[in-house]
Amino acid sequence: MSRNLTADLAADLRTRIVDGVIQPGEKLPSENTLIGEFGVSRTVVRSALTRLQAEGLVETERGRGSFALTPPPGSPTWGQPTRAVVTAEDRLHLLEFRIGVETEAAALAAGNRTERQLNAMRQALAEFTDSGEHPAHAMKADFEFHKAIAAASGNPFYTDCLSSLGQTMIAMPRTRLMTGVEHYARDHFEQVVHEHGSIFAAIADGDGAAASAAMRNHLANSRRRLRAGRE
Repeated sequence: MSRNLTADLAADLRTRIVDGVIQPGEKLPSENTLIGEFGVSRTVVRSALTRLQAEGLVETERGRGSFALTPPPGSPTWGQPTRAVVTAEDRLHLLEFRIGVETEAAALAAGNRTERQLNAMRQALAEFTDSGEHPAHAMKADFEFHKAIAAASGNPFYTDCLSSLGQTMIAMPRTRLMTGVEHYARDHFEQVVHEHGSIFAAIADGDGAAASAAMRNHLANSRRRLRAGRE
């Protein structure tokens, strides 16, 4: 019976995440809320959350709660990734792949971008800069910034590639979800804002080599930050 209750609760929460009711980076209902809503024990709630953690859908931090990590596959705004990104190792592999793809996309964007595309990058950068206290908004703006660069490359295969990955390609830093490390998390966020700004400036200047180098630096730093978060 307990197993069925766990499965039912996990299925309900999974549906909320997949349907976008609970957005990436957004906090899930508290254990007490779920206990009251579903009439189950704390053990059932924790078992359901553990199951969702194993699926890579949520991250749970003691004293802080559980947060959605993976955007809903199949959302109409972006396609289904060819391989699920579940583990930290998957995210490292994805960043390595992105380094190979997006450094060249940034170089092409510097030479091919239009004013409209540059404005799209500028807007996404501004939205990201203003989203420091809202992880879900930060993830969306981060993705939109990178997607705008892909679109500005002039090569539709770059856009298709990033669209197929969707927001799941943005690794949510564990420090953003942990209690007691707010200053550390803010330093990381501001560093990413600076890195994005460097990419944008190089593309705006039409400097392909600088844009490529700035993108490589940003993604390499993202890989380093992800590795550090595992320690």
